[in-house]
This record gives sequence, structure tokens and C-alpha cells, in this order.
Amino acid sequence: MGVNLTTLHALAEPNRFHMVELLRKGPLTVGEIAERLNLNQPQVSKHLRVLSDSGLVEVRPDANRRIYQLRPQPFAELEGWAAAFRKEWEERFDRLDDYLQKLQSQENRPKDS
Repeated sequence: MGVNLTTLHALAEPNRFHMVELLRKGPLTVGEIAERLNLNQPQVSKHLRVLSDSGLVEVRPDANRRIYQLRPQPFAELEGWAAAFRKEWEERFDRLDDYLQKLQSQENRPKDS
């Protein structure tokens, strides 16, 4: 399973990453995000546009407010992508552990004089 580079690019910017962290707890308006991150609303709106364009968040209008929430699909794709790396590294660490145990058992063997 691949990961969209636009997703990684969007998450690479610290303010956008913090916005995603906030939205993990639930939907928020632009004003709520701006207040919690101590940013101005136009700046938050620009970042939310990038997050929206990348598919990470979706927006729904509610009267005169816009409420943003995370979309699960891009995060599932990101988790699948990371899982492939995790599996590969676990296999490498298992082989390293086997090798180190073999070395240790050779060192502990009595030497013939």
C-alpha cells in the first residue's frame, strides 16, 4: 500500500502537523484552531486549505462557521505504508538478535587447550 506524497508534504509543516494533532480529538472551527495554536485566522485558513487539498481534512459548513475534521483514509494509508517498514526492520532486528546470540554462545563455549 502506497502513501501519497502530498500527504507527507502536508504533514511536514509543523503548524499543519499541530492542527492535525488538535483535530485528532474531534472537529474544530478555524477560530478554535487559531485560538488553541495562537495563530491568526488567515494563517490557519491557508494551512487548512493545504490539509484539505491533500485529503487529510474535510470541511462542513454549519451556519456561518466552517468545521474541520480528519478524514480516516489518508491515515490508514500512512499506517499501512509505515507498517511495511516496521515489518522489514523487525525482521532485520530478529536476524541481528540471532547472530548476536550465536556469537555469545561461541564466546561462552569452553576452549580446548
